[in-house]
Order: sequence, then structure tokens, then C-alpha cells
Amino acid sequence: MNELRAAAEDWLTQDPDPATRAELRALLDADDEPALADRFATRLEFGTAGLRGELGAGPNRMNRVTVLRAAAGLTTRLLTETPTFDSPAPGANGSGAIDSGTSGAGSSGGAGRPLGVVIGFDARHGSERFALDTAAVVTGAGLRAWVMPRPLPTPVLAFAVRHLGAAAGVMVTASHNPPRDNGYKVYWGDGAQILAPLDAEISAAIDAVGRVDALPLGGPGDWTVLDDGIVDAYLEALDALAGLPVDGPGDLSVVYTPMHGVGLDVFLRAFERAGFPAPAVVAEQAEPDPDFPTVAFPNPEEPGAMDLALALAARRDADLVIANDPDADRCAVAVPTSEGWRTLTGDEVGGLLGEHVLRHTHGDDRLAVTTIVSSSLLGRVAEAYGVRFAESLTGFKWIMKARTSPGDRQVFGYEEALGYSVGGDDGVPVRDKDGIGAALAVAALAAEAKRDGRTLLDLLDDQARRFGLHATGALSVRVEDRALITDAMARLRRSPPTALGGRTVTHVDDLALGSDTLPPTDGLRLHLSGADGRARVVIRPSGTEPKLKCYLEVVLPANDDLAAVRSRATASLDAIRTDLAKALRLS
Repeated sequence: MNELRAAAEDWLTQDPDPATRAELRALLDADDEPALADRFATRLEFGTAGLRGELGAGPNRMNRVTVLRAAAGLTTRLLTETPTFDSPAPGANGSGAIDSGTSGAGSSGGAGRPLGVVIGFDARHGSERFALDTAAVVTGAGLRAWVMPRPLPTPVLAFAVRHLGAAAGVMVTASHNPPRDNGYKVYWGDGAQILAPLDAEISAAIDAVGRVDALPLGGPGDWTVLDDGIVDAYLEALDALAGLPVDGPGDLSVVYTPMHGVGLDVFLRAFERAGFPAPAVVAEQAEPDPDFPTVAFPNPEEPGAMDLALALAARRDADLVIANDPDADRCAVAVPTSEGWRTLTGDEVGGLLGEHVLRHTHGDDRLAVTTIVSSSLLGRVAEAYGVRFAESLTGFKWIMKARTSPGDRQVFGYEEALGYSVGGDDGVPVRDKDGIGAALAVAALAAEAKRDGRTLLDLLDDQARRFGLHATGALSVRVEDRALITDAMARLRRSPPTALGGRTVTHVDDLALGSDTLPPTDGLRLHLSGADGRARVVIRPSGTEPKLKCYLEVVLPANDDLAAVRSRATASLDAIRTDLAKALRLS
């Protein structure tokens, strides 16, 4: 307890936030050892996803001290960097256009220009303050900083990194996490999320930071606050997406929810530019609210999260429902059926958007990418269109690094967790998942279908007949002790199941060994065969939660009786899931 108290007292003396100082003083006065241990016995780990955690005092929480230290570690690493980007040298006026101005000292990218960091933030508790603290550290270290004009979607920040020629970007967001959380997402100068070894290098630099009250800090006059020109530039880039301008009816009826996040204004402007009618917006979820009062979790994948949008769509007899998560990097889609509204899976939307992009783009150098846990359908679609295809590890940080050759031009990437990066003939404008761009592409595809008297469900049927029915599902097991997951993975490697759901396991890939196309990762991929088609299971520990996650796919040949084929696929997935749960021995 003495060590915990000493660490907490030291924290108090350098914490600039009166709210977290009061929280910590109350815990010290109460001698609350469990609460102090929870905050000071460990710390938030900086990794490829940056930082994410609960708000509060101490190194195991998101707070101003944690953010100041993270910003200082990032700038330390940046000061060793020599820019090699194709974009113009850093420097921007308030509109987001490149200029030739310079400021500060520090490491420079040629012609005396300092390295720059562009900083964005969402509407969560503390986000703007964390962004301004980051700008203060960056400019205090002699680097240039641009700060977004207001809370904006994550894809706008990711776009801005390359647009401004920045050396790095920071987005303060916890995406679709619960209200009590916030996070710190780092991009490098290529506009993509960081990968190893950068994460370890930044983490080591953070560890070496001393007291934050001794850091040199810039003031508001030392950084550039961008104006809406940066949003205009992002929207102009979306104008070039595949399938735009819209070739279809102008009466497409869309219901939209930003889910209490920051997507509404940018979404509406994007839709207007593309020629779509203004969508009906879920009023209860239209404005940013960091408490997310109408949903248990602000994640469109969660049961009930889209209920208000679906109810509004039913009242309006809409053609389509689109939902973004709070930072608008994910996109969920729902469509009407004869039995009510159905939310499409991420893999269904990925297959539809993949073909949409490939149908509207040109060139032998095009590349489509998805992850090892997503459906294999995109590979079949790419083959049919003569387009290069690659699989990556899970997450957009990997999707954006995937290549089959140096000349690849990525036009599409997606992951099953509702993340899509949609491009055009110039490639993808955002090198991360982009819920606004994906929404435009979905609406364009739906408008084309409506023009032809068809729906997205009809297009899914078309794909099933041409490529086989690719049905996907999942199994997730949460544990209290992460060691149980380690033991389960070791047991499966020693003795993998020989059959699942009545299908024979024909081959097992140990993903920890890596391959010519994939770096090593802790996971197993099981290939299964049966009399009526093939199947696949990917098993991996979650990188953020104490969960073992399993991704299932069954591929069946399709005929005119698609309802019967889908019923068989559902039964097959259920049988595999039941046997797999027994094989994991975690419940």
C-alpha cells in the first residue's frame, strides 16, 4: 500500500486536471487500496491500436497525464524521423490547403520545414482537451501541429494525414466503446495506423518520459486550427469513389443514424454532393452525446442498437437503413424483407461493395483486400474480375499494408466487423475504414438496384448463384483468466479436432508460424470438407478483451432454391459451432 500511495501522491503533484485530482485525493483519503491498485499497479499499454481505456486517474486510465506522456513519446520518436512522403512538405493554411509556411524548430523535412502532426477528436468526454494537450506537447517539442476545427469522424483525420503531408496523425476516440472510455489512435505519414516495430518504439519513448509538468508546452497561438476546408477536401476525394455520380433513381429513401456520434454533418454533406435525397435522420440519436443515452453500447453490431433506426424506416417505408458508429469509421446496413427489416452482416456488405467497386473501376493493377477472418467470397469475386487479391491479418492496420506486388493499387478493403475502405480508379482516398465513404457506396449500389427494379437482397442472391453461398458465423467465449485462453490454444495445437459439425478437418494452419504472405500471429485455421461443400474455422485470442474468438464459414453450391441452401448453411454453422464449443473446453 505504501508504494501505491507514493505513486498516487506523485501523480497528484503533476496532474493538471482538477477532476482527476479530486478523484485520486478521495481514494487516498479513504485508503481504498483495491481502487488504487486498479489504477496504479499496472498501466494502459501502448500498441498498434494506440491507447484505449476507462477515463479516470492513474496510469491505468485515460486522463491528461496519460495523454501528455503519450504525446511526448510520440514526438520523441518523430524527432528521429526523416520524411520520405510523396506529398508536399508539411505546411497548411486554415483551409487545409498546402502552403509553404514554416514554424518552430526541431527535426525538419527539408527546406527547414518541421515535421507535423495532425490531431483530430470526437465528442467523447475529454476528447477535445486531450487533443489540445497533444498539440501543446507537439509544438513545445518544435514540431508543427494542425488541430481539427471541431469533433469530426475518424476517416477525416486519416485522410488529412496524407492531404497535409503530416508525419503522423492522432485521433482521440474510443470509437464504439462504452461512454466511460476514451482512446488515442496513432497514424503514420502514409495515412495508415501504425504497426510493429513503431508501436514498441513509441511505447519505449513513453516509458522514458519524466514528469509531465516539466514538459515544454506550446500555447494556442503555436498550432494551426484548421477550418472546414479540410472537410471540403475529404468530401471532394469521396466524389471519385466507384459508382459516383449516382447512376440510378433519385428517390432512394434512406434512414440514417450517427448513433450519438460525430457523423451527421459530414454524412449529410456527402449525400447531397452525390445527388441523393436527404435521408431521414433518427432524431433521438442525431446530435453528439458522450453518454449515448438511447443505446446500451454505441455499436451498430450490438443487439438493439439500431432499433430506433429500424422503427423509423418501417414507418417511412424506406429502402435502406445506414448507421455509423460514434466516430463514423464503421458502417452498418439494413434492408426491408417480407418479414421485417434485416441487418446485413459485415461479410454480406463486404461482398456487395467489393463487386460494386470492381465493376466500376479499371486496370490490371487493382487490388482488393480482406482479412483471414472475413469471408472468402471477395477472393472469388476478385478472380472473376481479373483483380489482384490479398488476405491480411485482422484489422485495418494490416489491410492497408497488404500487397501482392509493388505495383498494387488498392481499390477496396474490408473486414467483417463493419469496416470498409472504398476507392475508385485513383485508389482508396482513406487508408483506414471509412463509414462515410462506405455509406455513399452502399447507397449508390442500392440506387442502381432500384433503377433496375431490384434490391440488395437480389444482388446477394446473384452472388450466391455465381460464386456459391458463403455463409459466415461466429463463436466468442469470454473468460475470467486469460491463461485459460493460452491453455486452450496450446491444447488445440497439440490435438486439433478431426471433425466438426459432421465435416472432416482436412488441414490445420498454425498461423503462429507465419507464411509467405502473412506475418506470424496467434491463431489456427481449420479447413473442413463435407459432401455438400467446404467450411473453414479461424480461432484466435482477442487482442483487446479476455475472449477467444472463432470465425466460421460454410460455402455451399447454390441453385434456384436459395432458401433451402441458406437453411442448410445455417444448420451446418450451428453444428460446427456446437462441436467447436465442446472442443474448446472453456465453458
